[in-house]
Amino acid sequence: MSALPHEAESRRHFVHRSVGALLALAGLARARPAEAGTVGRVLARSIRSGPHPKPRPGIDASRVLTRDKLTENPAAEPVFDMVRKIPQIADGIRCQCGCAELPEFYSLLSCYEADGMAQHCVICQGEARLAFRMHEQGKSLDEIRAAIDEKFGQ
Repeated sequence: MSALPHEAESRRHFVHRSVGALLALAGLARARPAEAGTVGRVLARSIRSGPHPKPRPGIDASRVLTRDKLTENPAAEPVFDMVRKIPQIADGIRCQCGCAELPEFYSLLSCYEADGMAQHCVICQGEARLAFRMHEQGKSLDEIRAAIDEKFGQ
């Protein structure tokens, strides 16, 4: 017996959220390894580092979630607003929480679109805050990437 369309969508949503939660846990373990449990440390070690993506031409913030879409954590609105101001920068940064391993995630900007994984991920939020602050200071994308790698990379 096949699942009804809404049941299949619900299962996909559950699986996607579960993977996102595991990746967020791994990111937290990477950020604070002394406080992470065994599972978090194992997950964190399994995340591969990779190159930062090239910002896509013409990228904009039109897909970044707005306040009314922040259903999981409305308090995350300020960081979503920051990303909305620097989409070309966020699109050139590899997210270090592990979501870059998922095929539908291209860059840090992706964490602020679709289901808005960044609503509950301290790594996604931390990277965006750092990128925004450095961009405001006039730092280049390469300088921002280096700082993110130093603070959040393996």
